[in-house]
Amino acid sequence: MALAGLGAPTHVRYVVDGSSAVEAVAFLLDVLSAPVNATAVGAGGLAVVTAMAAFLRYRPAAADIDALRDALASYRAFVPWMLRLAVGLPLVGAGFAGYFFSPAVQSPTRVLQVSLGFLLLFGLATRAVALAGLAVYLAGLVVDPDLLLASEYVGGFLGIAVLGGGRPSADHLLQRVAAADDTLYGRLDPLHPLVDRFNDVVAPYERFAPTVVRVGLGVNFALLGFWEKLAHPGRALAVVEKYGLTAVVPVDPGLWVVGAGLTELAIGVLLVFGLFTRATAATAFLVLTTTLFGLPDDPVLAHVTLFGLVSALFVTGGGPLSVDERLGTVSDRARVRATAE
Repeated sequence: MALAGLGAPTHVRYVVDGSSAVEAVAFLLDVLSAPVNATAVGAGGLAVVTAMAAFLRYRPAAADIDALRDALASYRAFVPWMLRLAVGLPLVGAGFAGYFFSPAVQSPTRVLQVSLGFLLLFGLATRAVALAGLAVYLAGLVVDPDLLLASEYVGGFLGIAVLGGGRPSADHLLQRVAAADDTLYGRLDPLHPLVDRFNDVVAPYERFAPTVVRVGLGVNFALLGFWEKLAHPGRALAVVEKYGLTAVVPVDPGLWVVGAGLTELAIGVLLVFGLFTRATAATAFLVLTTTLFGLPDDPVLAHVTLFGLVSALFVTGGGPLSVDERLGTVSDRARVRATAE
């Protein structure tokens, strides 16, 4: 299953214009009725579950993992910047390319998207711009449901709104100048005290940024895996045929589609619950990278947000309200008890 999913596209509608309708349940039953296919899917799923259970039981390379976590902790200051780049760059690109968030939705909204994108890249009025971008996306979603293909923007915008501009950003620079003694800017900027008070109110909630990014990204992966591939396999089969993917890994085309759908669905579910978040984020990054090499005309810009968000999650881990956090707390308590005994 995992092997079949690695070369699969994340947005099949971006690379095929249309395909014949395929009934989902009949397709799935037909694919899994073949003993080879059923064995491959079952063995792949069993291997993943066994690996996770073995890790939780034996904790191999614990020292290496602790060292990795310590190193990544020093990168946390750059997470706001990573999120701003992940959302701002594709917004600017979408504006100039003439589409609205998703290449599947063509719209002449250059000024709006380029303005939002550049403000995020500069980190100017960051939280307000992120909330404005989220409102624009949700308004567009009401008009055109195809924007669900770009639902990763929801987690990105919310993460930025929670964290703010961070460093480096225009917001940080202006706040430092305004707070300095006897500065002209500090005397002329009437919003500085209000912004400081607002930041103090939001500060306790900044720790939930990984949570909103993780859930938003997980929903996106689960949606793409289930809705685009398992529920509507016709387009995915067209992609397999168009790029000759069965020549890369010689398996049944249906197994390619099922493997891709289940892989992305599993990534999404694990991210939503925050289980093995860093490992899942690394797997998602590998899936996206393989897609770009395997599908030469897949729009790279449309995947920048996904790349940026999974990279940020690799740095932060699952964050609050995650299974990882709960498992870590239980593990810490067990170590304390073992040391006391």
